[in-house]
Amino acid sequence: MGESIVITAIVILIAVFSVIGGAFVVVQQGTVSVLTMFGKYRRVLYPGLNLKIPFLETVFRRISIQNQSIELQFQAITQDQANVNFKAMLLYSVVDQTEQIIKDVAFKFIDFSSLMQTLNRTVEGSVRGFVATKRQNEILGLRRDIVSAVKDQLDEDLKSWGYHLIDIQLNDISFDETIIQSMAQVVASSNLKAAAENEAQALMIRKTRAAEADGLAIKISAEAEKQASQLRGEGISLFRQEVAKGMNKAAEEMRAAGLDSSFILFSMWTDAIKHFAENGKGNVIFLDGSNEGLDKTMKQMMALSQVQSLNPTQNRETLRN
Repeated sequence: MGESIVITAIVILIAVFSVIGGAFVVVQQGTVSVLTMFGKYRRVLYPGLNLKIPFLETVFRRISIQNQSIELQFQAITQDQANVNFKAMLLYSVVDQTEQIIKDVAFKFIDFSSLMQTLNRTVEGSVRGFVATKRQNEILGLRRDIVSAVKDQLDEDLKSWGYHLIDIQLNDISFDETIIQSMAQVVASSNLKAAAENEAQALMIRKTRAAEADGLAIKISAEAEKQASQLRGEGISLFRQEVAKGMNKAAEEMRAAGLDSSFILFSMWTDAIKHFAENGKGNVIFLDGSNEGLDKTMKQMMALSQVQSLNPTQNRETLRN
């Protein structure tokens, strides 16, 4: 009899403690708990120690209100049929802790894996729809535009599920191996083309500068030759003027001394022959040294002297020129 009383008391104590223990619920910081009773939504429990009706109210789901991330991998096809592989990181969180938002988060999806699958397919569909309108050579430069397009569509869907999109990052954008090789060939050929164009431009610049330098040198040389010719002409003119003056003065002095002025021409002729002999450097000069030749030469010089005496002014101008 005593043993049965003890067993009954123990059972009663266990039942009491079970009821008391079942009436208390501890909710961790950063999470909230959704209670249901008889399968119907009852209320939300917030972080800390909470009371519930034992055996009637049950914790349906614990929901994290902290930031959450998920990594996604998918593939898209460009307008020119190139396969593009994407790796994206999605950062999201519950909008707030209000009752309606918590109910949306708890009851919109049957479980967390369904939410992740929907997020993955939604992001993949947005990226594929955007990439399908672009060509492969445009994709790498449109990372920001792709992110913006996904955010605009995904943020509205997440709000209807009780979540808020914080950020999305495209960590990797890659093409198939065949596409990568063809793109590398395109870049290489483009670089070769640019190098050839630069080399051609450099060659053209060098040749242009060389032609300009040659033209300038020719111009300077022609100008110098022009000035030299002008100076030589002026020198010859001055020399002739001085010779004319000297011959005129010598002729006047000889006439004053009672000598024939034709002797000047004879003297100049003999001096010229002497100059030819001294500076001929081996050249042969044939002169008629006979008496007849000398007589002929003297007659020609006397005829020139008579012409000079008939028109001295004209002769002087001729010598000047």
